[in-house]
Amino acid sequence: MRLLLVKTERGLRFLQEDYSTNGGGAKPGAGRWTPVQVPEDSGLQARIASHLSYAEEVPDRKAAIFGSGGQLGVELKQEFARRGWEVKGFERTQVDITDRAAVEAALASFDPQLVLNSAAYNQVDVAETEPQAALSANGLAVRNLAMACRQIDAQLVHFSTDYVFDGTKGSPYAEEDATRPLGAYAVSKLAGELFAQAYLDNPLIIRTCGVYGPGGLHTARGNFVELMLRLAASGQPIRVVNDHVASPTYAPALAEKTADLVEKGKTGVFHVGGGTPISWYEWAGLIFAAAGLQPQLRATNEREYRTAARRPKFSALSNAKMEGAGVAPMPALEDALRQYFERRG
Repeated sequence: MRLLLVKTERGLRFLQEDYSTNGGGAKPGAGRWTPVQVPEDSGLQARIASHLSYAEEVPDRKAAIFGSGGQLGVELKQEFARRGWEVKGFERTQVDITDRAAVEAALASFDPQLVLNSAAYNQVDVAETEPQAALSANGLAVRNLAMACRQIDAQLVHFSTDYVFDGTKGSPYAEEDATRPLGAYAVSKLAGELFAQAYLDNPLIIRTCGVYGPGGLHTARGNFVELMLRLAASGQPIRVVNDHVASPTYAPALAEKTADLVEKGKTGVFHVGGGTPISWYEWAGLIFAAAGLQPQLRATNEREYRTAARRPKFSALSNAKMEGAGVAPMPALEDALRQYFERRG
């Protein structure tokens, strides 16, 4: 058995070489290094270190991403890899985050410094008939992640939603505004925030709104942009509500701002929305203009377009706190759409 002393930003780490992964007859250097838990006792660590033949300076920038196959997850993988992080993505088929043991095993094997959770149950209307499923995926699963992060001393970045607000403020929501979820999905997302804050001292919770990215072209649920394009292709009139306002968020820009906040060492709650309040009807108009389409777009309202779940009527998010932390503003909606269509091809 060989031990390796690693000096990282978080202090001394001890790794043990496990030859069993390559067969009992493997030579030193051919095995897999796994973390060894050593009590944080300076005397004990010093005694162990004195018996090691060498120490090595290694980078300690490993990020695990849950929900890595979604339209935000794919952008997070690219953005953090571009910045030199060693990134490992976990899709739903690989790790079920509602399974505490599976989460702990996945993170223990990778031992990341950073864990990002972009996995979510986001079927807002369906959640009204299966609230347990929403709470399990959006609430209790975050508890699993938070507890696992605490075990390995990793920071958790958790993505939440504008739906934690009731939409009655009438202007963009700030982080300190009171939350009041209106349905099962919204309650489950707020529960996730509370679990992260209950089990961790330094989580970064990022609330966002109406996320859309090129990855939505290849995911089962897509996004609002792709929905509008499909409806336009049908040739039928398109009705979109004009009395609900949000701040649609471009996924690649959201991933970039997330990495900026992480690398600036920010914790707590931050809003990272699209930056511009706009009704869904007006947003559809911008989408069709960017796509060079002229379908029959008609305005409707909440009374005419009933849904199973209540939604906040004005849930745009203010990015003032993010910008005050030295992070550049989000791109204008028109610029973000242009980038979307360029990448979409």
